[in-house]
Amino acid sequence: MNILLLGSGGREHALAWKIASSPLVDRLWCAPGNAGIAQEADCVALDPVDPDAVIGFCRGNAVDLVVVGPEAPLVAGLVDALTAAGIAAFGPTAAAARLEGSKGFTKALCRANGIPTAAYEVFTAAEPAKAYVREKGAPIVVKADGLAAGKGVVVAETLGQAEAAIDAMFAGSLGAAGASVVVEEFLTGEEASFFVLCDGETALPLASAQDHKRAFDLDVGPNTGGMGAYSPAPVMTDAITARTMDEIIRPTLTAMAAMGCPYKGVLFAGLMITAEGPKLIEYNCRFGDPECQVLMLRLASDLVPALLATCDGTLKDVSLAWHDAAAITVVMAAKGYPGTYEKGSVIDGLRDAMAVDDVEIFHAGTAERDGQIIAVGGRVLNVSATGKTLAEARTAAYTAIGEIRWPGGFWRRDIGAKGLARRG
Repeated sequence: MNILLLGSGGREHALAWKIASSPLVDRLWCAPGNAGIAQEADCVALDPVDPDAVIGFCRGNAVDLVVVGPEAPLVAGLVDALTAAGIAAFGPTAAAARLEGSKGFTKALCRANGIPTAAYEVFTAAEPAKAYVREKGAPIVVKADGLAAGKGVVVAETLGQAEAAIDAMFAGSLGAAGASVVVEEFLTGEEASFFVLCDGETALPLASAQDHKRAFDLDVGPNTGGMGAYSPAPVMTDAITARTMDEIIRPTLTAMAAMGCPYKGVLFAGLMITAEGPKLIEYNCRFGDPECQVLMLRLASDLVPALLATCDGTLKDVSLAWHDAAAITVVMAAKGYPGTYEKGSVIDGLRDAMAVDDVEIFHAGTAERDGQIIAVGGRVLNVSATGKTLAEARTAAYTAIGEIRWPGGFWRRDIGAKGLARRG
């Protein structure tokens, strides 16, 4: 098969690494890719949100399957365009991708179908939103309705923080994403990431993971796209997993099918495991980043047949095997992220880091210049490792980080600590 993977982050490097290992794959391209992905695939200069360019490349290169990594092309309708052109694509249609593209859409679906989630209201103007915040009190959560690259959520600990977030969003700090704002109840519990493959009818659960959203140790600082992850997540017990499927995933898929937009692709449920059970924080219409990295490390089966079955509606015939090993990934980010950060700093020591046993390094915001790896994004590297236990995997990852020389970067030093504490 010839496969085109779209995207340029750590998630796409992990997918490229896994897809390239499949005996079914003859040729793998990635657009636009990064310096690490270039070791697994041929990187091509295509804009993933330009359907004409993507379709033209597919026709000119006999591409059999397009795997869409990031959310923006999905929400914009790339899968619809590819399908109309007769090209198989992994990912939801634009109508189905509203589960990520509009938080208000998802909250309304939850309310209509009894899916457990935080209490909320949606606002299109600042003053009513601030009045609601003053009525409910803090802590409280303010979310931009649309796509905001992981930066559209503010967990406000005070009324002042909530009102400032509302003002900023309606003032255009997040562009069109903040034209509508969701204000919702602050949920208490432990977060987890839960993934299923869906073919419109069948839902196949994947392994669990836990992300670390805050920028700094001990879960402080601004929310980010994710500073690290580990799998499995001990909080996702068999009982909690079963409740998540029965109370959240299956009712969602049934509702989407009834609306005429059956969901196909990977569905990522961000959960809060509360005293009452799992509640949905939000949906994403693609693999998580950095959760995808640890999932791909633990997946023992060939990923490609599962992707194909998701596209053609035969997921009921697929089963996936998982390594018992634990996996962890630690994000190395440019200083200043998720705010303003510098680009172009040189990263040394990657070869020594990769020499650490059981370590894989997935690139995100990197490029190659004059034979050197340079940082060109906010989240730059995903230093990942496996081990018989989470503690072993964690030691390997941080040992590898110790070999990397990058004064322009920072990283959290407590990734996986919650999992270790829960395991006792």
